[in-house]
Parts: sequence; structure tokens; C-alpha cells
Amino acid sequence: MDFSQFDVRKYPTVSVQEGYREWAQTYEETVLDAMDLRLLSHIQTIAWEQIQQAADLACGTGRIGVWLKHRGVSCLDGVDLTAEMVEVARARGVYRQLLIGNILETSLEPGHYDLVTLVLADEHLPELHPLYTEVARITQPGGYFVIVGYHPYFLMHGIPTHFDRSTGESVTIQCYVHLFSEHVQAALAAGWSLHEMHEGLIDEEWIARKPHWSRYLNRPISFAMVWQKEK
Repeated sequence: MDFSQFDVRKYPTVSVQEGYREWAQTYEETVLDAMDLRLLSHIQTIAWEQIQQAADLACGTGRIGVWLKHRGVSCLDGVDLTAEMVEVARARGVYRQLLIGNILETSLEPGHYDLVTLVLADEHLPELHPLYTEVARITQPGGYFVIVGYHPYFLMHGIPTHFDRSTGESVTIQCYVHLFSEHVQAALAAGWSLHEMHEGLIDEEWIARKPHWSRYLNRPISFAMVWQKEK
């Protein structure tokens, strides 16, 4: 579903590439670790230090790449649509290779990775089937797909993925709402089975960092799913 039918803030809307190009230099000042890294730390299925080949799709500034490398992932490749975000990621020095391109049609080697990640990006995709199909293409049998996303609850309550320009103007990056049933249907059709799911809530730690979010206390802000490809 297109986000526009839920939009209550009516910020100007820009494309994914345009939005993240502008947001690249201030992105990490905005996104809290509680949004995604905390959920990753809750995952029990995956022994991170045993992962030999990983692909970080929509790798952005490389936050997830750094987290994965610190937990022992051996080799890591990244793909992102936006050159400005990739340059920030490149400076971190944790990726074997970084590619600029569409995460739904990557040039990554088929059946090569034992782990693929996608963090805070699925809300920008009109459809989920191409995502789960492409990840299945590049993942080896028995490999894992970890997806961390912006919770549809917040999107359906009118709060988009957005950032503030240097002028102070708030801008929405084009979003779509995907129900969890859509994830399940797309994943099952591509040969995945679900092993774990977690949901992140706005808690007191979050409010301490962003007091103006206090009215959302205990609301779900993000989610994580761990899928395994059929052997």
C-alpha cells in the first residue's frame, strides 16, 4: 500500500535516491541504535562468528556492516542505491566490496552467501516478492536472511521515514506499507522459512534520547525477522 493514504504530516516527498543523498551526512545523528542494532542483538538463531560470506543490502552508511564485523562475520559485501551513502560506508573499511545499484537486481554471485541482511529499507519497496526472490538467488541453501524494518504500525499512523534538510524543512522519503502477512507470503513463495521474529518498542531509553516521542511509549517502532533458505 502506498503510504500517502495514511500521511498526516504532509511533508514534501522525494525519491529514495534523492532523499538518502541529502540525508547521508546526518543519517547517523538521527537513527537510534534502539531502532535496529538492539533488535539484531536479540537474535539467537545465527552464530555471527561462523558466518563466512555476508551481503548487506541497502548498506547505507555501513552501520550494520560495522556491527556484523564486530561480531566476527568474515567477509562482507555491500550494495546500496545511493553513491553518497556508499562513500560513507567505504570510509569504514569493513566491506570487501561495495556496489552502487538496485538491491532487487544485484550483480552478486548466485548461491554465494550464508547471510544476507536488509535493515530499514523494505518500506521503500513497492512490492516484497522481488526482494525475497533476489535474496534467495544470492543465498546458499541453508543460509539466512535477516530483515529489520520500520514497523507498519508507525507508517499506518502517518509517520513516514523522514529527515530534516539543512534548512530545517522536514522531508518524506517515498514509503510503502507492508503488512507482516505480505512478508510471509513473499518469503514462503521464494523458499524461505521463518525462524525468529522480534518487535522493538518505544521505551524509556528511547524517550530519554527523544523526549518528544513520549506519546508513543510502548508502541512498536521496528521489527526483525530471521528467515532460512530451504536446503
